[in-house]
Amino acid sequence: MDPEFAKDTICAIATPIGEAGIGLIRLSGPEALEAVLRIFRPKEPARPLASHTLRYGWIADPFSNELVDEVLVSFMAAPRTYTREDVVEINCHSGFAVLHRILGLLLSGGARLARPGEFTRRAFLNGRIDLSQAEAVIEMIRSRSDQGLSLANRHLRGDLRLLVETWLETLERAQSHLEALIDFCEDIAEEPSPYQSIRESLSLEVANPLRTVLKNFDEGRLLREGLTFVLVGKPNVGKSSLLNGLLGKNRAIVTPSPGTTRDVIEDTFLLGGVQVRLFDTAGIRGEPDEIESHGIEMTIRSLSEADVALWLLDRSRPLSGEDDRVYEAIAQKRCVVLVNKSDLPAAFSAQSVTTRFPGLAPAMTLSVKNPSDLEGLKQRLAEEFIKKPVETCGSQIVPNLRQKQHLQRAADALAKAGELLGSDDSYGELISFEIECARSELESVIGRSHDIDLLDRIFLQFCVGK
Repeated sequence: MDPEFAKDTICAIATPIGEAGIGLIRLSGPEALEAVLRIFRPKEPARPLASHTLRYGWIADPFSNELVDEVLVSFMAAPRTYTREDVVEINCHSGFAVLHRILGLLLSGGARLARPGEFTRRAFLNGRIDLSQAEAVIEMIRSRSDQGLSLANRHLRGDLRLLVETWLETLERAQSHLEALIDFCEDIAEEPSPYQSIRESLSLEVANPLRTVLKNFDEGRLLREGLTFVLVGKPNVGKSSLLNGLLGKNRAIVTPSPGTTRDVIEDTFLLGGVQVRLFDTAGIRGEPDEIESHGIEMTIRSLSEADVALWLLDRSRPLSGEDDRVYEAIAQKRCVVLVNKSDLPAAFSAQSVTTRFPGLAPAMTLSVKNPSDLEGLKQRLAEEFIKKPVETCGSQIVPNLRQKQHLQRAADALAKAGELLGSDDSYGELISFEIECARSELESVIGRSHDIDLLDRIFLQFCVGK
């Protein structure tokens, strides 16, 4: 552990500042208990503050003896703590004045303000958790859905670490076997194809399950971060009405006049337990005015950032060149085609949409003014974009972006090692090098090998009190 982090006693407000019932200030370090005892006045002063117990009393200014707040103080002695250091938590009333007054007294007594994520950083550096578990803490804090919370919990309990450690053990055995073949090939009686057995072991026990984990990244990202839907179509097809219907409130202005929406309107709603960001955009048409042109440009940008495009068509009007222009804009996106205004006479059929715009899934006919149609649309979207990813992930480990990059490089190194193992046994040293590269990347996933800059990038994402 870095000496800079080991010698100081740190403190921070660990709960959001605002009017609430409870506020919490956390300390960690060799003098955490002493720092609190300088300002804590327990109701029963003769009784010592035992580890892993709560004590009732008051916080008082040691210089003026003024009582600041009525509190509960918990003391947890190392190493059975979050950081594996002495930890003390002061449970006080929440509010800007009281929290900062108590924090100021602690800082005056010799503690220093914690850096962002420093409590969790100490937990990692002291060996209580690995780096993937540390990242799971911030994933839990940022979870926007039950599914995202479940993914974070798997990391927090160490599922990824256990999997990576199993892979590392296999690579270490393979590397030892390989080096023995290189150094003592004339003295060791081996099976007919020793290099082939190493190749099969690496493939079955490491490379194949590693690829499965990588395949889950995109689905896991959606569940962890939420989905983004963008409503597109030519003017006056019902995009704003659909926005209001999905949100369950009047968020956008709806009028019979085309081109009402000139800007991008954004809001969120829950779909199958996952947070969805929903964008209503300006209608795309051939001859827009200056303001509409800017709105259409924003529509195109929103499409580039969205996970799914909901393309609305007006069944009461014939398909036109404006629809062709929308099709060109969404050609590379995952798309759901909605043929709206089913309550009006039809100018074209849903089948004609598939014929005119090849490559799209069958269109769904509905009226966005019909509550049962809206419910059917929600069920379809939840089934296709949430339930299927959840079933795909199942109980599998889903990496975050940093972990994915290391896992991908490990998979690439193993692929090269497999090619060499299958081609010629004279590449022993090159094979060993590729296996070592894979080991190094896997060790980086759980933090066995790391640098200060990497830790700074990870833990600066945390709040100060975590």
